[in-house]
Amino acid sequence: MPDIIDSSVANSARVWNYWAGGKDYYDVDQEAGDAYLAIAPQVATMARESREYLVRAVTALTRELGIRQFLDIGTGLPSGNNTHEVAQRIAPEARIVYVDNDPQVLAHARALLYSTTPQGVTDYIDADLHEPEKILHTARGILDFEQPIALMLMGILGHIQDYDEATSIARYLQAALPSGSYFVHYDGVDTDADLRDAQQGYDDTGAIPYVLRNPEQLAAFYEGLDVLLPGIVSCPLWRPDPDPTTSPKPTNIHGGIALKR
Repeated sequence: MPDIIDSSVANSARVWNYWAGGKDYYDVDQEAGDAYLAIAPQVATMARESREYLVRAVTALTRELGIRQFLDIGTGLPSGNNTHEVAQRIAPEARIVYVDNDPQVLAHARALLYSTTPQGVTDYIDADLHEPEKILHTARGILDFEQPIALMLMGILGHIQDYDEATSIARYLQAALPSGSYFVHYDGVDTDADLRDAQQGYDDTGAIPYVLRNPEQLAAFYEGLDVLLPGIVSCPLWRPDPDPTTSPKPTNIHGGIALKR
């Protein structure tokens, strides 16, 4: 990927930021995002729900499961309630490593992704998910691979177009984790015709494509791991915050958390 920010072609991190209500995008991203919304307006809800799911997942990992190390690959543009902010509010000593190779994401990371506590660590790696060996080599200098780690692949495996390669990468990274670690994940599912059409239109703009997969394909990413309740489900249904006035509604992003024995 070039080391300069290209504002002439839509960028998935910036478009997602636009859908989620952020401000770090260009006109080309808003145009692509609006074209997608015109066909599949639910994608804006998906963007917001994915962040809320991340918050609930990191909270559960830190508060309930005792995790103090996070490897967050494909982090996207920083926004409210980033992984390190959520984890370090609960455990000030938490260590978080972000991984991305998008130049705009990295520029924001340098400015914004710093530890919120003196006891903790927040760092970032410029690396591509297609090179998991490089990610692990660098992460070993920051995280203790003798202690449990939460591996986070949030909405990123869909950018690996070849399904076998995506599965291989997920399993390669999982294999490097020590016992007691967790795999945390979500991706878009292809269960809605409008969403499929909107995604195809987005891919046709020349932006980096994203593959919507069926739930069975996503479940294969968890093979060999113990999936925590409530399973691999639509993200709003994954341990929703109790609210007697509303009921969570499923969206076309599915995810879950799984333990490596």
